[in-house]
Amino acid sequence: MAGVSTATVSRALSGRGHVSDTAKARVEAAVDSLGYVVSAPASSLASGRARNIGVLVPFLERWFFGAVLAGTAAELMRHGYDITLYSVTEDAELRRNVFDTLLRRKRVDGIIAVSIALGDAEIERLLALDMPVIAIGGPDPRLRTLTIDEVAVARLATEHLLALGHHDIAHIGASAEFDLDFHIPTQRRQGFERALEQAGVELRPALFEPADFTVEGGFRAATRLLGRPGERPTAIFAASDEMAIGAILAARELGHRVPADLSIVGVDGHDLGEFFRLTTVDQFPAAQGERAATAMLEALNGPVDAARRAPEAAPDPLPFELVVRGSTARPAAV
Repeated sequence: MAGVSTATVSRALSGRGHVSDTAKARVEAAVDSLGYVVSAPASSLASGRARNIGVLVPFLERWFFGAVLAGTAAELMRHGYDITLYSVTEDAELRRNVFDTLLRRKRVDGIIAVSIALGDAEIERLLALDMPVIAIGGPDPRLRTLTIDEVAVARLATEHLLALGHHDIAHIGASAEFDLDFHIPTQRRQGFERALEQAGVELRPALFEPADFTVEGGFRAATRLLGRPGERPTAIFAASDEMAIGAILAARELGHRVPADLSIVGVDGHDLGEFFRLTTVDQFPAAQGERAATAMLEALNGPVDAARRAPEAAPDPLPFELVVRGSTARPAAV
């Protein structure tokens, strides 16, 4: 239909090689008229690339991982890549099947691992695939890693409450069974405790409540904290925005005004944070996904081995920022 050779069509659609403006316009007109799209299997055979990236995630139902995935997918799709999603759970058999079978089918050009603590054998299997691997979390010296300083994140949130004059500060974190994937809850608790110690504020175990990083979990934990006679905090640092939102709802139900009676701060940058006027430490999860996708695209366009093995390279730091809204204020007595 275009009246040119298949080689000219190939150059016009790939952007590689010279094609006159007239010929390119004829090819594009034929593409539009026919509704033509490149055959992915045929293109893969010719180029050795599947134009598909595998993404490993530990949870599919959690907001944070959805936000990271949205950023990853948007950036990859802008460059003509598909994604294949692998749910890497704690089920040993299913997890082994991902690394031993599914990833070895060579249907992807690279792997992005989102906040998954990988075992030594799993990392060796990824490296044996001879393709780029980008990790969010960690760090691991054998992989290129985009990482955030979780201790510093928690310190920033806690120091905000301390600067307002709060000393009776509770923490809603996670119990051991939820402390997976680089021990992020533990690191956030460490940051909380270090901020208190630096300020000379006594650590009070009674002001810690475990939860499961959900709104419901935060609601239950805050209800317990606010129901204890003589131990009621003036502020709560929740280790996720969803738990912080649950704490706001619990405070309202128990008749406490936020922030007049109780200040609450979270972590994440949740979409609902603005609606609840939640003060938070935004870690820009969608931007994390975009950065991981960009790093993957850069790795695919350069030497694969350099992207796979960079033990001397420091992890790429991810940004975070305190966003002050209407859920925190000075305590009433100050």
